Order: sequence, then C-alpha cells, then structure tokens
Amino acid sequence: MSWISETEILKDRQKLNGDLQPLTNSVMLRVLGSPRGNYDQTCRPVTNPRINRLIVTADVGPFSVTGLKPVVERLKLAFADIRQKQPAIHAALGNAGMLCCRYVRGSRASISNHSWGCAIDLTLEGRLDSRGDGKAQKGLIAIHPIMNAHGFFWGAAFSTEDAMHFEICRQQLLEWHEGGLLGEKAELPAEANRLALGDRGPDVEWVQERLNRLYGLDVEEDGIFGPATRAAVIEFQIRQGLATDGIAGPKTMAALREASPQ
Repeated sequence: MSWISETEILKDRQKLNGDLQPLTNSVMLRVLGSPRGNYDQTCRPVTNPRINRLIVTADVGPFSVTGLKPVVERLKLAFADIRQKQPAIHAALGNAGMLCCRYVRGSRASISNHSWGCAIDLTLEGRLDSRGDGKAQKGLIAIHPIMNAHGFFWGAAFSTEDAMHFEICRQQLLEWHEGGLLGEKAELPAEANRLALGDRGPDVEWVQERLNRLYGLDVEEDGIFGPATRAAVIEFQIRQGLATDGIAGPKTMAALREASPQ
C-alpha cells in the first residue's frame, strides 16, 4: 500500500464542495420517480420501467459501472481527467458499487442516491475508506477537486462523513432535467428550496440546528430528514401559522431564517 490509501483528518468539511449541493429525495422522486416499491438495507434491482430505460452499463476507464446514463457519461469524463492529472491515483481506483436500490445506511426513511444510479463508492488500492471517522484517504482528497469540477458532490461533507461516496450534484441533475435528458419533463416549482422526509445533506442539518436553537426541540442534528425532523418542522409550522405539511419549502425556510429564539 502507498500514500494513496493512507488517511488524514479532514478540516472544514462543510466547505469541501463549494456551491455544489447534494441530491435530495424530493428532487429525485419528482424528476425520475421511485426506483422500486420497497426498500431496506439490502441492494435490490430497479423495477420502475421509466428509470430502467435510462440505466446503462459502460466502461468508464478504470472499471465498468452500471448507472444512470448521463451520470455514467460524466463519470467517464471525470476519470479521464484524473488519469491525466493524477495517473497513480487513477491506476489505484476501484469500484465498491454504483446502482443499488436501498435506504441510506442507518436510515429507514432516506432512499440512497445509489438507487437511481447517481452515486458511486470508490476504493483505492483495494481499500474502502472508513465511514464516519472524519478522515479520508489521501488519494480521495487529491481527486475531489477534479470530481467537483465535473459536477460530483463529495460525501465527505455529509454530517456522517462518507468520503468513499461521490454523487452527481443537484444543480447538474436539474440542468439535465431542464434539457430533457432524463425523459419526460415534470414541473419543479421552487424544488431546489424544498426539503422533505428522506432528504439529507447540509441543508437538512441547518434546519435541524435552527429548530433546536429556536425551540430547544432536541432534534438529532444528523443531516437526515427523518420522522422526528418532520415532526419538529410541523411543530414549527403550527407556531408560525404556516401550512402544517412537514415540508421545509420556501415559506417555512424563510420563516426559519427570520424567527427569533423563544
């Protein structure tokens, strides 16, 4: 093993992806629909014909993958860039999984973005980076700016650090949607500002932190919009005289920003 698979502590993890945003279940379900009718922690196949039509298997350079066609095509470009700029790391890359219909690890509400073939877990020199230790393999640290440049959000910024994980960013997916590359186009009013059950990421963590600061609700600040977070959002909406749908849409998000602690 070389320095490539050695690990080091990550600093300022929330800033690692710049302006890139992670995918949310709200966006994925609106844009593509549900990959299948049931989920658990086991990898299961896609059963939704609409999504299956967009799934491809292709060689992306260091290995072959199965995933959503535009994501696979973008991954091939990213790996070609890594091969040019970081050839030793490119030679050490391995694939720990891309298409896999399941819940996010440890969740019973959040559908993993692997379920749509929009995320990939990488190994280096045959080693998988440990999840949740606040560290990352040095090779992943070196290539993450290249992956970012090709529109991939790095999972090291999740509340539970997941440095092995890269997923296409929300902005890129919505751009493909607007361009008609994902099939039938559905209207997505204010979708980028909508957080609901199953979503995860830094924006969800901010909502949780804000609810705790405002009302001391003791919501777990794990970045996953689960049933407890939904209940806390409903409580906030009741106190603010908003529609009690348990969704952090534009009006609820604005109220969260403007409310004062009680």
